[in-house]
Amino acid sequence: MLNNKTMPRALLALLILPALASAADVKAFIGARIIDGTGKPAIEKATLVIRDGKIEAVGTRVKIPKDAERIGVSGKTIIPGLVNAHGHVSTPTQLGRYLRDGITTLWSLGDTCSEARKKTGACSSEFDLRDQSRRSSPGTLPRLYVAGPVITSTTPDDARRAVRDLVPQKPDVIKFREDDALGTRPKMSAETYTALIDEAHKAGFRVASHIVTLDDAKGVLKAGADFIAHSVRDQEIDDEFIRLMKQRGIFYCPTFTREISVFTYAEPPAFFKDPFFLKEADPAEIARMSDPKLQQTMGTDRAALWYKEHLKIALNNLKMASNAGIGVAMGTDTGGGTGRFQGYFEHLELEYEVEAGLTPMQALVSATSGAAQAMKIADQVGTLERGKQADLLILSANPLDDIRNTHQIESVWLAGQRVRSEK
Repeated sequence: MLNNKTMPRALLALLILPALASAADVKAFIGARIIDGTGKPAIEKATLVIRDGKIEAVGTRVKIPKDAERIGVSGKTIIPGLVNAHGHVSTPTQLGRYLRDGITTLWSLGDTCSEARKKTGACSSEFDLRDQSRRSSPGTLPRLYVAGPVITSTTPDDARRAVRDLVPQKPDVIKFREDDALGTRPKMSAETYTALIDEAHKAGFRVASHIVTLDDAKGVLKAGADFIAHSVRDQEIDDEFIRLMKQRGIFYCPTFTREISVFTYAEPPAFFKDPFFLKEADPAEIARMSDPKLQQTMGTDRAALWYKEHLKIALNNLKMASNAGIGVAMGTDTGGGTGRFQGYFEHLELEYEVEAGLTPMQALVSATSGAAQAMKIADQVGTLERGKQADLLILSANPLDDIRNTHQIESVWLAGQRVRSEK
C-alpha cells in the first residue's frame, strides 16, 4: 500500500490539493452582531458560515464545519452587501468604486455612454459591462443588472419599435422617461407610454419610469409601469397613488441624492472633507464641482432652486409611503450626471432616509432586501439567509446606533470572496 513515504510526490499533491481547495471555500465568521436585512432584530454574538460563495448557516447555535476557515469578528457588525435599485455605470472603474464602498449589487437604469464616446473607448454600454461583470473573477465586480438605452419615443409606433429593438439584448428592465424637465421639453404622451408598456409586457419585460410629478406617477402606474425610479416631488402623495402602488406591490425609490446633486454645490458641501468620501471620490470630479462659476450658476439656477425647495416634499412623501405599507428600495441615480458620486452617495442616501423619518433598520432594509425585492432578485441577494449569495459588509460600528456607521467598512465580501480595498 502506498503511504506518504512511498507515494510519488506528484500523486500525493494531486490528492491533497482538492482537499485544500475545499477547505478554502468554507468560512465561518464568529462572534459578530448580524443584521440580516429582513428587518428582524439583530442577532448578537452570532456565527455566519459560507460554503462555495453561498450562506450555509447563520445564528447563535451554528455548528462550525471542521474544514472552515475561522474568522473572528467579535465586536463587529455584519450586514448584507448594499443593493442600489437606481444607479448608472459606464466604465469598469465605476463598478469597482461601487463595490469597494459596499454596493455589491446595482441596477443601472439607463445607458449614459454616448455612441461617440463608445467609439473612442472612453466608456462602454451597460450591456457590455453586464457581460464583463458576469465573466469576471469572483469578488472583483459587483452584480450588475441593466436597462440599456432609456426610451424617449414621441409616438406609440416608435415606442413599440424601440422596445422590439431592445429585446434581443435581454435588458433586465426597460426604462422610459416621463418628464418635461420643469417645462423645458415635451413629455411622453400617455398614449405613447401605454403602447411602450404593453409591448414590453408582451415580450416578458418589466418597465421602469422616470417621473417627477404625482400626476405623471399615477399615469404610468395606471398604464402598468412596474417601477417608479424616483420620488414624487411636486406635491404630497395621495390615497390613489398609495392604492396604485400597493395593488401591485411596487416599491418606492426615493433618490434623494439625485436632488442633492442638483443644488448642493452652490457652496462646498461638508462631505468634501469626509475621509470615507475622499477614499474613492474622483479628484477631477471634486475639482469640477468646486469651480466658483459652477457654484454661482447652481446658486441661481431655476431648476436647482425648484428641487431644493421641493426636497422637503420628497422627504415627507417617503415617510408617508412607508407608513402606508409601501416597500422602499434604496436608489440614488448616481452616475447619471456630474456630482453624483458613486459609492458614497448610496451611504448618504441612507442618511436622508433617516432624516425623512425612517429608522436606521428601515433604511438598511431599503438598501438590502427592499431593493432586492424591487429588482425581483431577492431569492439571490439582499439578506443573510441560508442559500443566498454571500455578499456582506463587516463594519467596525453598529449602524442601528447611527446610520452613518455604514461608513465604517472593514471589509467587503462578494460571493464569499474578500474584495480588494485598493483601487
